[in-house]
Amino acid sequence: MTTIEVKKGDILQRAGEKCKYAYYVKEGLLRSYTIDSKGKEHVYMFAPEGWYISDIDAQTFDAASELYIDAIEDSVLERTLSSEIQLSKMELNQEEALRIFKRASVLQRRIIMLLSASARERYEHFIQTYSDIVDRAPQKMIATYLGITPEALSKIRGEIARGK
Repeated sequence: MTTIEVKKGDILQRAGEKCKYAYYVKEGLLRSYTIDSKGKEHVYMFAPEGWYISDIDAQTFDAASELYIDAIEDSVLERTLSSEIQLSKMELNQEEALRIFKRASVLQRRIIMLLSASARERYEHFIQTYSDIVDRAPQKMIATYLGITPEALSKIRGEIARGK
């Protein structure tokens, strides 16, 4: 692993490129996202301190990435070559394995919620999952993660603040 420092706005991975690295966030906040054919961003996941982020599909199958990864805040990362972290080659300790399973679990719950939960339920789940970044990530990014508009998110936040 190599420790690197990145600035807010730095792009670490671009869609269409080979996925060279996985990142462990020591300090800061990253996100992964896609951009659809109409130019709209869709946030796939956030990675605060203690989380790994990469395009697992691209690194596992040695394919072009479908995700962009960028820094939402100035960040300190541990960068590892994707080829070095394939599970078949890794010797994981219990803590590392739990981090990987936590990430998979969060993504599984996210997909289920996108299929079945209301926007408010998705936001409440977001607050539980990412309590430490609610005030750090821009509202527009949180809204795209939830699959709603920033205006809808503002309305939900207002309802919660008023106790509705």
